[in-house]
Amino acid sequence: MTPRPFFLIIVLICAGLLGYGYYLQFVEGLDPCPLCVFQRIAFMAVMAVAFIGLLHGPRRIGAMIYSGLASLSALIGAGIAGRQVWLQHLPPDQVPECGPGLDFMLEVFPLTEAISMVFSGSGECAEVDWTFLSFSIAEWSLAWFIALALAGMIFIIRLYRRREQS
Repeated sequence: MTPRPFFLIIVLICAGLLGYGYYLQFVEGLDPCPLCVFQRIAFMAVMAVAFIGLLHGPRRIGAMIYSGLASLSALIGAGIAGRQVWLQHLPPDQVPECGPGLDFMLEVFPLTEAISMVFSGSGECAEVDWTFLSFSIAEWSLAWFIALALAGMIFIIRLYRRREQS
């Protein structure tokens, strides 16, 4: 597969996932917790890198760089989603208490402290309001982040092998 179709597929997947997230928020009324917001940002980062790669249409080295950046963004997203999955599987008595909303934290605290507070987790991040095939949104996000990271890494390996054969 050449770089442009690969990046187009990544952009479409991320756009679909983000679109469904916004559907759940604005149509179904499921407000995202702070960790969900950061997962959205990670999907946007993957999509932005892939979109730039799609527009640029790079050759092998450029495609490897874009794929690497998209994979890195996906791995960061997987870490965020993994943290939320962990919070969701804590025993009820070990779940942290609900903290202030993300908007409040960003307005009142310095950015680094607000981010630290988000990653320490809160009770709202441990709630499971929606499932599909018995998996929560965070679990589905984790699966998609891993799939996107693996796709990017596999694409890099294929490009590298193609270079060796030339």
